[in-house]
Amino acid sequence: METKRIITLMKIVSWILFIGLCIKLGALLISGGISLLINPEATENLYLNIDLSNLYESSVKYYTFVLSLIISVTALKAYLFYLVIKIFSIIDFDKPFTKAVARLISSISYVSLWTGLLAYIANHYCKWLQKKGFIFELDWGSSEFLFMAGIIFIIAFIFKRGVEIQSENQLTV
Repeated sequence: METKRIITLMKIVSWILFIGLCIKLGALLISGGISLLINPEATENLYLNIDLSNLYESSVKYYTFVLSLIISVTALKAYLFYLVIKIFSIIDFDKPFTKAVARLISSISYVSLWTGLLAYIANHYCKWLQKKGFIFELDWGSSEFLFMAGIIFIIAFIFKRGVEIQSENQLTV
């Protein structure tokens, strides 16, 4: 009974995080579009006090690239939670080791890896811009995603082995 409550809570939290990231992504897309096409003053507060106005004033090219990186990392984070929600919708806890769930867990590890790599590239790009004199601070969290990708990859490998063992047991019964 306690396990079902925890799983229900995890589903709810996953949905909340997914919706929150989708809202953040939409806000970034809209405010980024407005800042590029309509009103450059929108660069001062893109989303939750992200201020890239000095970057925009110096180089629209640099601004557009940093904005694209922010949007891409946010989209990948939202996609991660979409995959988690998908796992909750297809998993059968009586027989959890299925090929579909194993594929989704593998997909989560790969998306985590790509998110971490993109955040790592973005972090170093921003450090390079800061050396050029641009003043802004963004937390990309690249190491966390790379660490998470490694852990989930191991879990995916164990899950695939569980699928093999479960199918062998069904054949021997």
